[in-house]
Formats: sequence, structure tokens, C-alpha cells
Amino acid sequence: MSDRPYGTAQLRYWFPAIFVAILISVFSTQSFTAEQTGRVILPVLHWLFPWATSRMLHLMHFGIRKAAHVTEFGIFSITVFRGVRAGRSGWKFNWAVTTLVIAVLYAALDEWHQSFVLLRHASPRDAAIDAFGALLAQCFVWGYATRRGPFTVLFRENAGSAKKQEEMTR
Repeated sequence: MSDRPYGTAQLRYWFPAIFVAILISVFSTQSFTAEQTGRVILPVLHWLFPWATSRMLHLMHFGIRKAAHVTEFGIFSITVFRGVRAGRSGWKFNWAVTTLVIAVLYAALDEWHQSFVLLRHASPRDAAIDAFGALLAQCFVWGYATRRGPFTVLFRENAGSAKKQEEMTR
């Protein structure tokens, strides 16, 4: 017998992923083309970097847009993992693989959708960037789910000395 919830109890774990998927679809409309986001981002970049050339500003805008791909699919990957895990604790390889398959398929679907949107185009490079964001997020999920204590992965050598200091102050 499994401790996995079923029916509507399981569905509640998927609501965040569904919400993020809807947001990704909204970001794939003509309202978020490079020209549209440039109207907001480029003046801010020019204000922050008044010495930057027009080419530099456009390259920064391009980088921000690609970082947005990594971020949005990273968040999507985390929320899909939550749905796949469905209230169970820990981390399993098959949960991560299932999550990545869903994220990559959604990235492909998103790019296909953009091929039908006026002023947008499908880009295999963007789908690869989306997949990278999902993979990166799963690395963070793995690290978070398998850690033994806060920050022990980062500070293993200091964990023992901190414990000794705590014992000495008692």
C-alpha cells in the first residue's frame, strides 16, 4: 500500500504547477515579445548604465530575457516536482526524471505555441534554455531534499566544530 494520496487530495499538489504553466503561457503571448519588454527594460538599463552602448544594453536585455526562461522553468520544475511527489517526503530519482520529462515537454509545447503567436517565433535554443532551467532547479531540489541539516553540505568542516563549541558552552 502506498502513502501517496489519490483523487482530489493529490490534485491539490498540482495547483502551483498549473498556475505556473498558465503564467508561462501568458509570457508566451505577443505582450511579452522582446520589443514589448524592451520598452520597459531598456530604459531601466540605460538609467543604471548610462555609459553603456546601445549594443551593450540590447545584449543585457537579451541576457535578462534568457535568465527569465531559466527562472520560469526552474520554478515550474520545482512545482511539478511537488505535484509528482504528492506530499511524500524525500527525493527519488524517478520523481526527478518524471519532472524533467514534463518540463521539457511543456517547454516544447510552449515553443510550438509561440510559432502561432503574432510577433513571436519558436526557438529550439529557448526550449534548451528552458530545459536547463528545469534541470538546474532539480539539482537544487535534490540538494534541499537530501541535506542532513541546514547548510551542512556547504560547511561540513565547520559543522563539527560548531557542535563542539555548543557542547563546551553548556
